Amino acid sequence: MDRHVSTFYLAFLLLATVALGNAQTSLLTVDSHDITVLLNTNETFVVFANGLITTDVQVTLGTDSEDHLDLDPASFLYPAGGTQNQSVVITGRSAGYVKVTADSDAADAEIVKDVFVRVTVAKSRALIYTSIVFGWVYFVAWSVSFYPQIWINYRRKSVEGLNFDFLALNIVGFTLYSMFNCGLYFIEGLQKEYEDRYPLGLNPVMLNDVVFSLHAMFATTITILQCCFYQRAQQKVSFIAYGILAIFAVVVIVSAGLAGGAVIHWLDFLYYCSYVKLTITIIKYVPQALMNYRRKSTSGWSIGNILLDFTGGTLSMLQMILNAHNYDDWVSIFGDPTKFGLGLFSVLFDIFFMLQHYVFYRHSRESSSSDLTTVTEAPNRSNEPSDVTTEKY
Repeated sequence: MDRHVSTFYLAFLLLATVALGNAQTSLLTVDSHDITVLLNTNETFVVFANGLITTDVQVTLGTDSEDHLDLDPASFLYPAGGTQNQSVVITGRSAGYVKVTADSDAADAEIVKDVFVRVTVAKSRALIYTSIVFGWVYFVAWSVSFYPQIWINYRRKSVEGLNFDFLALNIVGFTLYSMFNCGLYFIEGLQKEYEDRYPLGLNPVMLNDVVFSLHAMFATTITILQCCFYQRAQQKVSFIAYGILAIFAVVVIVSAGLAGGAVIHWLDFLYYCSYVKLTITIIKYVPQALMNYRRKSTSGWSIGNILLDFTGGTLSMLQMILNAHNYDDWVSIFGDPTKFGLGLFSVLFDIFFMLQHYVFYRHSRESSSSDLTTVTEAPNRSNEPSDVTTEKY
């Protein structure tokens, strides 16, 4: 019996020691890591302990920019055993993005590592709401843009006029884009890699990014299936497209092998996939533009897709310009022009497609009350076996 009591007592002491050790590693944290404040207005965040703090901790707050905001207090003592919340008031002074971090004595550095806030100082709340509206409108426009072509194909029971190289590049691009988004959104290991690489950064993938990329892949797959069942004449994927896709496949497979062999991180593999997607975005419109030029016609190809893509791309660029003005962040456009440049490139191609459809080859357009519902069905005749005509190009 005494032996059992002794064992129980030792176990209790062990648990107490572990609990005390955990208390020693309790951290200070904040109620929000992301705050938006307007110029000359105040917002507040709260510093609190997520467990028992056994020593006094002197906390000193600092920023990566001296003139964007004021902090009150900028320094405070969090007492041992304290349970109170320490409020810190942020006052916006100049538009921009600021990171607020905490510092302490070397012995307490681990305790304050989670005390950080990403602060956005904005000029106007109205511009914030306008940017949000633009974001949702272009999200809807881009999401809907796949369906005019699907509808035309269904009504015509034909895919003549739609370039297969464009579809092949599109499905690969959206598949890689979906891999990138789903990986960073759903896989905890990849999220941890991103946090380790960018400790104060925010995961760049949101739920709407995941939904859009998966939906785009689904809609493109539907269009490809239509190509398998509907009349397509002699259209097929070109050898040039196969060669380009083969190069992309080598890049993806080699990157995956390097990640599997721990030569690079899986996060790097996802980034390589995103680079391939960006390359595809640049070149994917070229085959359709050349096909329209060679045929001197846009028949069988939906201008609705382009109109919606133009709407989405224009609003996307306007949103970037609004945000750059509101947050005084023009470096995001001119310092790293990739995203803005790709959007501008796509919009310029959309304008060229509209010129092809409405100006250069307008005489060849099929007669229709709407370019979104173009039909090539001929009237029923008793001496014809089918009511679907074959277009001549």
